[in-house]
Order: sequence, then C-alpha cells, then structure tokens
Amino acid sequence: MKISLEHISKKFLKHWVFRDITLDFEGPGTYAILGRNGSGKSTLLRIIAGMQSPSQGKVHYEYLQQKLNPNEIFQWVSFCAPGMELIEEMSLIEFLQFHFSFKKIANNLSIQDIIEISGLSPHAHVLLGDYSSGMKQRVKLLQAIFADSPILLLDEPCTNLDHHGITQYQSWISAHTANRLVLVASNDPQEYGFCTQTISMESFS
Repeated sequence: MKISLEHISKKFLKHWVFRDITLDFEGPGTYAILGRNGSGKSTLLRIIAGMQSPSQGKVHYEYLQQKLNPNEIFQWVSFCAPGMELIEEMSLIEFLQFHFSFKKIANNLSIQDIIEISGLSPHAHVLLGDYSSGMKQRVKLLQAIFADSPILLLDEPCTNLDHHGITQYQSWISAHTANRLVLVASNDPQEYGFCTQTISMESFS
C-alpha cells in the first residue's frame, strides 16, 4: 500500500493550518505524525482517510501497483479518533456485528473472540451509551485494529484509557499490524512508540 500526498494544504477561513505537504507513506510501515496542538495532525489524518478535502493538492492511493479511486478509499481504511461517534443505542455485540457486516475481521477471528480479547465480555450486552469514556475508546480501537484493512489511521488512540487500557492497545498493535500501513497522530510516546518513522507538522506550518 502506498499513499502519496502531493502539495497538500489546508485552510480554515483565513488561517492556513499547514501548507505544501508532499510525502509518501508506504506499507507495511509505521509512521507517527507529531506536532503541537493545533498544528493539523488530526486534520491531515482525516484528509488521508478521505473524510475531509484539502484546500489545495491531491492524495493518491496505490495498492499492489494499482491506483485506487479516492472516492472508494473507505473500503481500504480503518480509522479511530476520540471524536468519532459510536451507535450508543446498540450493545457492544450489536455494534461489532453491524460494523463487521461492512468489513472483514482480521486473522480469522470471530466477534466473540474480539470481545474476549477486549476484556469487555461482562458488558457485551450493555448499551454503548452506558459505557465509560475509557470503555468507549476501547470499542473504537477494536473496530479499527481488528478490521482486515491495509491502512490503519489512529488519532490520539489512548485518549481516556487507563494504564490497563494503554497496555491492551500496545499489545493489540504488536499482534495485529505487522502487514499494514499504520499512521498515528499523537504527542504521546505511549501511543506511537512502535512507529519507525516520524513526521513533524511544525515543518509545514
């Protein structure tokens, strides 16, 4: 998998968040996108995910030497961010059944396997709206990390997690991302310590 950013810039009203980013991300590979708050880490990740359009420039995607349609990139991407919404009227098992009706589960796991790995088995039939913020974040990580997708995009993935949750996250990353292109937007080494390459947004402000 290869993602190429060609002179990407993003402007909100009269303010340029970042300008003229030209980069290649190649997978398997792990990249940390670093920078102060407001430097555009999350915005860049959403642009790469196809969730937001750049003000200038283009994003190109290539898989097995074939160009991909940017309008269909959601099929290839798994995404996790603190601000993403869960369907809180669903239980954990209902949500995972719904989510994985659109995407395959990685490594021949079952939904029950994922629930057991998560440690959330006692809460499998509880509505997500009744989950704590840390439990909700674990669910967001589950739907992204355990999906069979070549691109994994993580925005501040340990938000609201306690020490046990952070340890879980790190073990899931170690076990389930070896053959993927992983991008992490973060300022916390606990979240991106496994990444082999770093990119500073300060270079594009």
